[in-house]
Amino acid sequence: HEMLFDAHARAFAAFGGVPRRGIYDNMKTAVDKVGQGKSRTVNARFEAMTGHYLFEPEFCNRAAGWEKGIVEKNVQDRRRGIWMEAAERRWPDLESLNAWLHQACLDAWHELPHPEWPELTIADVWQQEQTHLMPNPAPFDGYVEQMVRVTATSLIHYQRNRYSVPCEWAHTSVSVRAYPDRLVVVGPNSEPPEQPVSLPRSFERGQTLYDWRHYVSLLERKPGALRNGAPFKTMPEPLQHLQAHLLRHPGGDRVMAQVLMAITLHGLDDVLVAVELALQSGRVSADHVLNVLARLKEPQAVQSLPEAALPSLTLHEPPQADVSRYDSLRQSQEDDHVQ
Repeated sequence: HEMLFDAHARAFAAFGGVPRRGIYDNMKTAVDKVGQGKSRTVNARFEAMTGHYLFEPEFCNRAAGWEKGIVEKNVQDRRRGIWMEAAERRWPDLESLNAWLHQACLDAWHELPHPEWPELTIADVWQQEQTHLMPNPAPFDGYVEQMVRVTATSLIHYQRNRYSVPCEWAHTSVSVRAYPDRLVVVGPNSEPPEQPVSLPRSFERGQTLYDWRHYVSLLERKPGALRNGAPFKTMPEPLQHLQAHLLRHPGGDRVMAQVLMAITLHGLDDVLVAVELALQSGRVSADHVLNVLARLKEPQAVQSLPEAALPSLTLHEPPQADVSRYDSLRQSQEDDHVQ
């Protein structure tokens, strides 16, 4: 479902508006049950999406491919050509691939003839139809929700992968909202409400994806978890250097735990800067890191003065040393001693 919802949002953004009618096959992501004739039991989430965009879905008859004309065949052929070209390229990430595919589809509009008016391209007809499209609202919040149980090691299972969540949620039930690129985990009911956690989604199998920050609060009770804890192997490089240095000494795990717990108060970026400065100075300890962090956070103590104020601070008469006060103090002490 989440892929279907995302496809609609991207399509309407590319069209520059929402059509008043959409024609669909009887796909399971849209139709729960096919009845007699045009009778359909529409999926609740699909119906919520059509209600959000305010367009009317229309479903084809079963085994009636001719109802879509040659649109489906044109899309199939062009899609095959685009993927063949994409297979010859290399992409640094999924976002780059999607951007290229988006442009390839737009280019196809200017090349493909319209199935009903072959003298016009898809782009030509689209220009005429744009004025008839309905306004495009904010994208439909197209997630699929599922309740899962958090394990004793603060992991949830979702589609053959495991993801970490805050360790405070262990042994509770949480809600997983699946989007095409991420999972949003809503914690157990509590006062005040817990902040939802967003996790990058993986489509591999058998992976365990940790976020080391989910386990920081555990270190207050179990600092030894740092020594063999798989989640902490994904920490940023400065923290890994600090950990390697500290764990060579007795009590280093507790010192490292102190540094990591400072993140909840000061934020990750500031703590990383303090750790890097401490490593450069060669004085690696929790006290030194926290001291550097305090100096980074405190406001500048001395402000520069305007030049106009400087003459009033000029010393015109140097101070004279007056030691008579010490003589009187000594005399007073001698008198007390005699008494």
